[in-house]
Amino acid sequence: MVPVMKRILVTGATGQIGSELVPALREKYGRDNVIAAGHRSPPHKALVEDGPYTTLDVTEYTSLENIVRKFQIDTIFHLAALLSAVAEEKPQTAWEVNMQGLYNVLEVSRENNCAVFSPSSIGAFGPGTPRDNTPQDTIQRPNTMYGICKLSGELLCDYYFTRFGVDTRGLRYPGLISYQALPGGGTTDYAVEIFYRAIQEKKYVCFLQKGTVLDMMYMPDAVRAAIELMETDPSQLKHRNAFNLTAMSFAPEELAAQIQKHIADFSISYQVDPVRQSIADSWPRHMDDRAAQHEWGWQPHYNLEEMTKDMIKRLSQKLRAEGQNVT
Repeated sequence: MVPVMKRILVTGATGQIGSELVPALREKYGRDNVIAAGHRSPPHKALVEDGPYTTLDVTEYTSLENIVRKFQIDTIFHLAALLSAVAEEKPQTAWEVNMQGLYNVLEVSRENNCAVFSPSSIGAFGPGTPRDNTPQDTIQRPNTMYGICKLSGELLCDYYFTRFGVDTRGLRYPGLISYQALPGGGTTDYAVEIFYRAIQEKKYVCFLQKGTVLDMMYMPDAVRAAIELMETDPSQLKHRNAFNLTAMSFAPEELAAQIQKHIADFSISYQVDPVRQSIADSWPRHMDDRAAQHEWGWQPHYNLEEMTKDMIKRLSQKLRAEGQNVT
């Protein structure tokens, strides 16, 4: 039977994914049925004005449990986490937030019969993983705290499904590109920063070296994928935690070339950050997402050219509306 989401909690709602997932869920399921929860005050007033909002530290079990029971939650989109570069700077904090937070969500869900969406990442792979057409099922030996948390999260979610029957599902997201939220400390953040610099300054200094190919996805596809997966009849799913997901793969210079089609005098240079470069070098260049295609019909809507055009248009509109300089 196809699951029906009635009362939804989104943790990490102020982050890159949450800022766009919450409005999409509210449009589909009703503004009062989607509770946004963040660790801080929301950067976008719409999260508060357009529906219920609450502050939440996911490492505090009782607070999470109280929210789930108060709002009679049946589905949790658990997005709260420290991203890759930040996690390397604060590995102990990353473990506490990323793993204790997920454990709390799973335990609360077990007690209250909630379904759980928990995103994984290309970071769940490691240097020993095939980097081109990375298989759905392959060696996973990540060498970053972020990746270790993501792989551990995949296994923990699988355990809660097989051991306790919690309806857990997840996606291995590639790098995500969004005009809504500012970069949050990820290794693929250059692909967001570059648009801001191109529109405002017509130049960008990239922290990854030329030729660094990584899997990427435009946020509208990422949001749609999460919702589609959670709406899929569970009888169709062989894999759960988590599906490879991809839309496009490119290096910084290829993205710059696309931007130059719209901003002719834009230029890119390189000043490599060794930490983020080493992380990028351990990640897939392109994942094989045929399992997602076959099991729940996944298909991306945006390629590199279409994403670049839409990103420049929408980010320019956003910056002008905020009164910022647009060249």
